[in-house]
Amino acid sequence: MRTRLFILSLIVSLFFPISASPNTMTVNSDLKALVGGRLIDGFGHRPIANSVILIRGERIEAVGTVDTLPVPKDYQVISTEGMDVLPGLWESHAHLKINGHADYVHWDKAYEKRWEDEIMPASAVQLLLAGITSARDLGAPAEMSVNVRNKINAGKLPGPRMFVSGPFLQHRPYAREEVDRWGIYGVKDAQQKVNKLADIGVDMIKLIDHDKMSLEEAQAVVDTAHERGLKVIAHSHRPDEIRRGLAIGVDNFEHTGLTTAPEYPADVIELLKERTATGRIAGGPLFWTPTVEGLFRYTATVDNHEHLDNTCWHRGLKPDTIADIKQSIQNPGQLGYMQLTPLRKPTLKRKIAQLRDTGVVFLVGTDSGIPMKFHCQSTWNEMDVWVREMNIPAMDAIRAATY
Repeated sequence: MRTRLFILSLIVSLFFPISASPNTMTVNSDLKALVGGRLIDGFGHRPIANSVILIRGERIEAVGTVDTLPVPKDYQVISTEGMDVLPGLWESHAHLKINGHADYVHWDKAYEKRWEDEIMPASAVQLLLAGITSARDLGAPAEMSVNVRNKINAGKLPGPRMFVSGPFLQHRPYAREEVDRWGIYGVKDAQQKVNKLADIGVDMIKLIDHDKMSLEEAQAVVDTAHERGLKVIAHSHRPDEIRRGLAIGVDNFEHTGLTTAPEYPADVIELLKERTATGRIAGGPLFWTPTVEGLFRYTATVDNHEHLDNTCWHRGLKPDTIADIKQSIQNPGQLGYMQLTPLRKPTLKRKIAQLRDTGVVFLVGTDSGIPMKFHCQSTWNEMDVWVREMNIPAMDAIRAATY
């Protein structure tokens, strides 16, 4: 959280004037003080009124209030009076190699050679300027993902602090998507592919279709990842994906799945409760990233898609790329990708309530990059739907976005 708060402080310093106080007459540019705002620290506690945050270089040095923490004379004072001060947000489910285009087959064929130099850097800066200071990229070619992450960390590209999985590991790759979807062909192959990704430098493993693998293959993926110190992030689209994921010990499920089914089966809910009851004994909490907003608001987007004209998603993209994305989404109500989405919407509140009742720990993530889900718009819209539509307390939503 320290680095994320620091990045936010830099954004604040660009847009708000420095207080005209004696403390700012002679200052060290590495020393900053955010003074006066209401601090919501992301831990879920009561906000801190009249806060003071002292920053030295890239680290938070101290946090207090105007009554308890004096600002040293050599600090640059940035007034946050009348504002809420938050940690930078996490986007826990992004796809940097895609940017809202509705035709994946065309996109992969036309843009694969532009992913690393154009598309992924554009996606990263769009996330950053939407307040995202940490993000997980879940599903892209391994070397590209690691290269972009490393350039961001080295200050060569603007973007959030990235955590990358590289390609999906799955039973069999989809046609024409072998570059970022690796099939698993036996236990030894599972071990070799996880070790290869670990050697390349990924931060986690992305697992899907594990219910179609043999139990031994799926277990080998998880066991090898854990041996290499990597968490396993798994899809939850089908009941058996959840059952199998729990059996093999995945760390985090993604999505609000089961398509148009009205709720999760009773045995799945009981299995989730058994897992959350073990907590750290099982290696830590069981996390869940529901990625619900794009599903819930799709029909509203069809009715009023003015926000698709917002040029925030143009940043970093070439004119021909922008034009191509625009033409692909000009008829939002006719996208094949979204064919079942209107039928899924009525199931979402029930499924979210079921998951919360099991004790899983929610993370804010959006699947940003999928059709019409632009990186500059997704995360805060997800939080809004949680609070307005899913009856999740605002502080819980903030906490889920600031771990």
